[in-house]
Amino acid sequence: MACYAFPVTVHAKPSKSLSPQAIAQLVSGHRNFLAFLERRVESRAAAEDILQSAFARGLERGAGVQDEKVVAWFYRVLRNAVIDHYRHRSTSARAMEVWGRDFTESQEPEAELRQEICECVSGLLATLKPEYQDALRIVDLEERNLSDLAQQSGITAENAAVRVHRARKALRRQVEQACGTCAEHGCLDCGCKSSG
Repeated sequence: MACYAFPVTVHAKPSKSLSPQAIAQLVSGHRNFLAFLERRVESRAAAEDILQSAFARGLERGAGVQDEKVVAWFYRVLRNAVIDHYRHRSTSARAMEVWGRDFTESQEPEAELRQEICECVSGLLATLKPEYQDALRIVDLEERNLSDLAQQSGITAENAAVRVHRARKALRRQVEQACGTCAEHGCLDCGCKSSG
């Protein structure tokens, strides 16, 4: 069973917080409150999170609640917290659904354009250090993961991530230097030094 510490905030006006007796009733009802939530949400962890947040809110907003009605009042707080929990989950699920739809609808560039981009960048890729060339080839061009790069290079996954970051930064500098404003504005009919 999780143990919660309930800080009691001292206010200038005593009527702004729950009485010590009301707080004691809430603390003693912990198991019942948790069981109430567990029957209504997907997991014990979610129930514990909701309960802890509700206790914090209850201590802040419990002004004026009579000691004998504090438990009934707190169950209303918990019911509202469950509704908010599902509202938040529903909003998150809708956002993920939209993102997933956008992700699957995104299209690869046409083969000609991709080849043109690859030729331009490939020429600049050869100007980088060999370990940066390998990192970009494995992760970006071959679309393999960092663990593949780490294993092939004999480094840790964390070092592989750093290497890819630095390699991309170095390539970006090369593109900016070679392509000038094309790099910034994304010109498709590139006439920069690297393509000539």
